[in-house]
Amino acid sequence: MDTSASSSSEKRTVWIVEDDERFGNNLAHLINLSDVFACERVFHACEPALANLETDIPPDILLMDIGLPGMNGIEGVRRVKAIAPAVEVVILTVFEDTDNIFQAIGAGASGYLLKASSLETIVDALKSMLEGGAPINPQIARKVLELFSRFSAPPSDYGLTSREKEVLGLLVEGLGKKQIADRLFVSFNTIDKHVRNIYGKLQVQTRGSAVAKVLKERLL
Repeated sequence: MDTSASSSSEKRTVWIVEDDERFGNNLAHLINLSDVFACERVFHACEPALANLETDIPPDILLMDIGLPGMNGIEGVRRVKAIAPAVEVVILTVFEDTDNIFQAIGAGASGYLLKASSLETIVDALKSMLEGGAPINPQIARKVLELFSRFSAPPSDYGLTSREKEVLGLLVEGLGKKQIADRLFVSFNTIDKHVRNIYGKLQVQTRGSAVAKVLKERLL
């Protein structure tokens, strides 16, 4: 029995959309050294990635640059989510301004990473997704929270309890359920129940959609 083939088939698949060929290839190489991911494709623009998404088996994760030739990455996120909603799209860019962060999350991005991070840090951030976390640099998480401080209180909070708002805030920061449970000194099952209640009240199914709704409707 070929155990290596079996192991490879169990890996989460990754596509990269990156116009810097050297950076994209180096990242793909490091991803392929991981025991949990396999990078199957590297594209240098959104258009060919979208064309392949229409015909091929979608990846589990798609790393998307913003500054690309032709279609930009934020519009690319919208198109990817329209074609294959289950794909987790993670922004990987040099841009760290709040406008791009807001637009990317609103388009459906599940995470936001900076190219200034080491390649190892980027791969480790992707691994956090396997535990329900969101790949996001600490400085980006702070900028997301700063967005909240500039927003006035909404007329409706969907009936979220104070504890659910606290959990939602930590989800926005990028913490996984286990990390939130540790932070709040409660069990994982308790946090899992809170998250399911939050998703139900917000009428969303994913963390990315919940964060986008929080930002768009100024829920925190």
